Amino acid sequence: MIEVKNLTKKFINGETELIANKNLSFEVATGEFLSIIGRSGSGKSTLLYQMGLLDHPTSGEILIDGKNVTNLYAEERTNYRLHNLGYVFQDYALIPTLNALENVAVPLIMKGFSISESYKTAGEALDEVGLSKKYNNLPNMLSGGEQQRVSIARALAGKPKILFADEPTANLDTETSKVVLNTFIELNNRGQTIIMVTHEKEFAVIGDRTLELKDGEIVKISKNTH
Repeated sequence: MIEVKNLTKKFINGETELIANKNLSFEVATGEFLSIIGRSGSGKSTLLYQMGLLDHPTSGEILIDGKNVTNLYAEERTNYRLHNLGYVFQDYALIPTLNALENVAVPLIMKGFSISESYKTAGEALDEVGLSKKYNNLPNMLSGGEQQRVSIARALAGKPKILFADEPTANLDTETSKVVLNTFIELNNRGQTIIMVTHEKEFAVIGDRTLELKDGEIVKISKNTH
């Protein structure tokens, strides 16, 4: 599903050069759940942003489904993200004035689906993450875990090839985190390709494999036993 080839990302600050990702190469199979771990500053979120086409690598290549997506024009990248990729962030990124159903439906409407079809698909996605009774709730009427599951539903509604999750449990307590992570496990069991960044090793092991970064380099890639 994804091939990362010799990927390097540098940031320039005045005369200082920071190498966030250094010559990374690995593959992610279709239907795989890959966890990316490392300390703060290890380059894990930067890597996720490169793979999710939210940022450009300095050098190297990223292939998704055999397509080289490294040098797409801005409009092409936006279009590719909208139709092929889903994202879950630690801050939920929900629109506060829209209810759960509307938050999930907005990206579908942006993709050109009719209003009725968008709401139907949004409802199915909320059902899938266990929020069938929360359609009309605004974000401030939902718990943190419920808000995160709305954001997961929003990502899933577009039927993405790959679901990217950046520290999805960072703002949640342990029990709520387990509910969210179980949602990811269920989705992966149904064939969803997932790439998740986390700093919690005990959460990382729910994936099929764990890629560990240190100072922007791959320390190891290990297979997880469940």
